Amino acid sequence: MKQNSYLGGLIHAIGSLLTGMKTSMTVFLRQKTTEQYPENRATLKLSPRFRGTLIMPHNDNNEHRCVACGLCQMACPNDTIRVTSHTVETEDGKKKKVLEKYEYDLGSCMFCQLCVNACPHDAITFDQNFEHAVFDRTRLVLTLNHPGSHTEEKKKSATPQSEAAKQAVICTNNNL
Repeated sequence: MKQNSYLGGLIHAIGSLLTGMKTSMTVFLRQKTTEQYPENRATLKLSPRFRGTLIMPHNDNNEHRCVACGLCQMACPNDTIRVTSHTVETEDGKKKKVLEKYEYDLGSCMFCQLCVNACPHDAITFDQNFEHAVFDRTRLVLTLNHPGSHTEEKKKSATPQSEAAKQAVICTNNNL
């Protein structure tokens, strides 16, 4: 009986060994998925949905779309965004908020994108940058609006009613 159990154990051990070798060889023959990161920066492909650093895009005239409404600041669960603004009076007597400083603390951000979704003007977005390593935490607090930047002016577009009114005037003048 000892020989039978010894032989049975040996067969079971060889079966387990072959199962492990089969698994190892299957993984060994698969295509590599590990990327050699520092060497392949030029060919590195990230998912389009990847959320890197929060940015505020500016155009060639150093203008941004942020109107300092503060919705992104209220939507952020970690208080990583601080919007500082002041109020000015426009030519037509209305009060308007003007962005002074837009601070973003990258160190406490969860990259949840609630701030981007809350922004009604699409003033902020995430880019593909993922290299955030620094030696000093204060370097993780970023000011997103560029020095001297200001809000884009809304282009005055004709409303459909005014276009219809112009067409009516043209038709009336042609009939006279």
